Amino acid sequence: MLNSPEVDILKMLSTMDAETLTLLGAACGVMLSLHFTVQLITQHLFYWKNPKEQMAIIIIVLMAPLYAVDSFVGLLDIQGSRLLFTFLHSMKQCYEALVIAKFMELMYSYLNISLSKNIVPNEIRGREIHHSFPVSLFLPRRIRLEHHTLQLLKYWTWQFVVVRPVCSVLMITLKLLGIYPSWASWTFTIILNISCSMALYALVLFYHVFAKELAPHKPLSKFLCVIWIVFFCFWQGVALDALAAAGVIQSHHFWLDVEHVQEAIKSLLLIMEMVGFSVIQQYAYHASPYSGGIGVSAQHDKKND
Repeated sequence: MLNSPEVDILKMLSTMDAETLTLLGAACGVMLSLHFTVQLITQHLFYWKNPKEQMAIIIIVLMAPLYAVDSFVGLLDIQGSRLLFTFLHSMKQCYEALVIAKFMELMYSYLNISLSKNIVPNEIRGREIHHSFPVSLFLPRRIRLEHHTLQLLKYWTWQFVVVRPVCSVLMITLKLLGIYPSWASWTFTIILNISCSMALYALVLFYHVFAKELAPHKPLSKFLCVIWIVFFCFWQGVALDALAAAGVIQSHHFWLDVEHVQEAIKSLLLIMEMVGFSVIQQYAYHASPYSGGIGVSAQHDKKND
């Protein structure tokens, strides 16, 4: 038997319309994502032993709740202008660029690489790196790992941190001025895809070359968390665009066009997915290596001395 409060809650939910229930469910998703992320961040702050690494981890894990909050804002103002959705989408991608760069810094820290101090461990210096197509068209297919090679990989990740905000500002400015032709949209899309691909290629190449050395830090789960959010969100958006263009997604309300319905579906899906990612991140970026209970923490302490 259900208790009286539970019955009252069910009755209240049954009287709500679909829009209110959708917002309520989305709000619960945002709160769950924030809960799991704050819980993880609190653990890292409690065992604050390696500020450089743990600050990078905090920036990375914040991506899930920020995506959820950003998407919820879009749901609250679903009748907002295209400029609003452009701004919200740009905010997510700007933070995404920062996360990619910080993930590379985290991997460098795990290997005790310091480019500013010109520190490259002897056991990895001179290792052979194989570039894949189409990068091999512009760079030698085989190169030796040196300081400048690591510097180049870092530049490839950080260029996205610069290119993404610049493109966002230009896109929003052109839309405010009312001069945003279709060719401009395609131009920005091509530029951003090339920039993002370069950053992700640098991450994949680095992980492939140093998979053995990174193994004690379980980098695969960390890497997949970042890549899944970046790629999953991108291709999900592409799939929704295709469904809208094919007429599968339709609007049954005269005050909403198909684009707004598509944005609502995208925002709702992202909120639900970010709950899952925030749970996965608790295992991928857990604080136990810094708590003193695992042998890896000894390596961290040694690096700090």
